[in-house]
Amino acid sequence: MEIIGVLIAGIIIGLLGKFVAPGDKDNIPIWLTILCGIGGVLIGWFIYTAFGGNGSPGIDWVRWLVAILVAAVLVVIAASVTARSRTRSL
Repeated sequence: MEIIGVLIAGIIIGLLGKFVAPGDKDNIPIWLTILCGIGGVLIGWFIYTAFGGNGSPGIDWVRWLVAILVAAVLVVIAASVTARSRTRSL
């Protein structure tokens, strides 16, 4: 059941990461955004626990904020890697 939760959280976090990422990030496909979100959740939780985060009762907002920020960085990286040149050569 935890895998399904990570997938659903990855979709939401990926879309939030795309929203908070600076610049125009609409040129990456939705499947890549979802992968960035899943990566953001997994890497963000790892970073959170590596810096001493052990969770809190209820919703752990710091953990989710770290996941969103990591997803935003992954979206920026994915957009820059898959970016197409805007200039046309004849």
